[in-house]
Amino acid sequence: MRSVRLCRLVPAGMAVGLVLVGCAAQPSPEVAVRGFLLDWQDGDYIAAAERTNGDPEEVAAALGAAQDQLDLAALRLGLAPIHQDGDSAHAEFEAQADLGIGDPVWSYLGGMDLEQENGDWVVDWDPSVIHPELQPEERLAVTYNVPARGQILDRDREPLVEETDIVEFGVRPADMPDLDGGVAELAELLDDSAARILDRVRSAPPEEFQPLVLHRAEDIGATLIADAESIDGVETRETAMPLRPVAAPGLVGEVAGTREHNIADRVSGPYQAGDTIGISGLQSGYQQELAGTATTRIVALDGQDHESRVLQEWPGDTSSSLVTSLDRTVQDAAQGALATEPLTSHLVVVDRSSGELRAVASQPSNTDNTGALTDTYRPGAAFTIVTAAALLDAGVVTPEDVVACPDEVTVGDVSITNPDGVSAGDRTLTQQFAQGCVTAFAELAESLDGQQLTRAASALGIGAEVPFPVDMNPGTVAEPAGAAEVVATAVGAAEGTATVSALSMAQVAATVAEGEYSAPVLVPDDDGQADGDTETDAGDASAEPDAELSGAVAGQLRDMMGEAVSTGETPALRGVGAEPVHGQHGEVRQTIDEEERVVQWFVGYRDDLAFAAVTELPSEFVAGNSHQYAVGFTADFLQRLPQEPAPL
Repeated sequence: MRSVRLCRLVPAGMAVGLVLVGCAAQPSPEVAVRGFLLDWQDGDYIAAAERTNGDPEEVAAALGAAQDQLDLAALRLGLAPIHQDGDSAHAEFEAQADLGIGDPVWSYLGGMDLEQENGDWVVDWDPSVIHPELQPEERLAVTYNVPARGQILDRDREPLVEETDIVEFGVRPADMPDLDGGVAELAELLDDSAARILDRVRSAPPEEFQPLVLHRAEDIGATLIADAESIDGVETRETAMPLRPVAAPGLVGEVAGTREHNIADRVSGPYQAGDTIGISGLQSGYQQELAGTATTRIVALDGQDHESRVLQEWPGDTSSSLVTSLDRTVQDAAQGALATEPLTSHLVVVDRSSGELRAVASQPSNTDNTGALTDTYRPGAAFTIVTAAALLDAGVVTPEDVVACPDEVTVGDVSITNPDGVSAGDRTLTQQFAQGCVTAFAELAESLDGQQLTRAASALGIGAEVPFPVDMNPGTVAEPAGAAEVVATAVGAAEGTATVSALSMAQVAATVAEGEYSAPVLVPDDDGQADGDTETDAGDASAEPDAELSGAVAGQLRDMMGEAVSTGETPALRGVGAEPVHGQHGEVRQTIDEEERVVQWFVGYRDDLAFAAVTELPSEFVAGNSHQYAVGFTADFLQRLPQEPAPL
């Protein structure tokens, strides 16, 4: 036997083709191999078949069937050395079969025998030309073993997502006489992508049921199921999957599976028919971990479509559950308190020492409402916690100093007045804080510069840019430009520069309670959370606070926030549990979605929990202390928590 190498085949630019380089003029087996591979690769199966000694129709059908059985996105063939021995030869070739988006490329070394007929070289046809292990009467198929979707759990490994009854719409390809037409009819019925479904069906073992589209059972009726099953080859099956969030729906997020989800339009990246796809919240942010990836196999099927052997396997990633910092008991209490609220409201609860989120609740309670972490508001008098920190740190005043509470403070074009029910008069700073006298803080703020306010806000965690696995807004306090803007910012007015979220204000309370800032944490054991891959809306905020809250100021703030609840205008929070509540309430008018709203706050802490509650009221609401919605549902929340017995 001797080896000849008369020419070689290389890819032709961007085209899926091959060109001849340096071929000799004399007849050679390489010319025949080159032509066969070119025609096969280009999908000209008849031309390829005519270069063999087999029946042209049978060979062309076998080559075309292999393409369909694997549903190839592309096929690239490269010529390897040829070994010739007289009138016979053996050629090897390199095959790269691209299984499509989300699937691997199958690379293998193929081979074929050649013989001379009437002076011309022809391929000695055998199914093993397609793949060396393929036997007569066998066909190729692609199988997928998809792992079950993982759970999202609270800190005690209690589930935050419940099992949901699912209907799997799928096909048994062998029972579908018109594959393209049947799949198109099913896709139209389910309002899904025919191309996406067809990709899976073409390459599947024909006798096996292939789940293609998943819908929640409650969202569809018997008519839809009957219509689907009337299509030849279509079947439905019932199963259950963890899809429905039973706690913190806006945070946990949604998994595709309702009829209104056209996945192809809403989900980016590689995915396949039958996959579970998170489309929001943690379900989306941790899609890879929760869903895992399928184990993909190329298999040979015998004449009865039973698996003969595995030709190639790509192991997938196992799915895993996600443990969050949420506490189901705390979360249930927060959701229960908001459930009776008819208004848009949010409540965020964090552990004061670790920064771990214990509850994230919103009203309305649905997977589209992420406002507890992302909506921004003017803070109103709740911001006097920050302003008091700046005043105390700068030595402008002490908690015991008597300060005025005028009816109105005007600086430039900014006028600050007190809410109804707050009386003018001289009191200590602590008493003015407790009574919610914003004019006292507006007047004192004239002694501050903008940098002093922004440093105090930073020390309390507002604006800190931190890695976080879902969208969040840490708030921002831009440096006020001029005295009027300083005064407006100091009392959280709409004319100021402070905008905050419920999450950022809960961290303010936690920082005061603990005496130091801790970044918010949602997935404690996730190393990726520290990588900073998830963007926040922090703008130019630094990664860590650029100032620290002094221990002395923190202690003074704690005393003032304790006085605000025990003697101030929040009687609903007194005596709620064995330990006292510390905090501050506030109210401000601002424009939201081009409509004026009254925004109410309560920001505080009790025991090891810090929290911020905010609610939106219609513009016709009459401001005053008699209707404190945020205070009310905060009290309801605390009442719902397990109560320690009061000390004797």
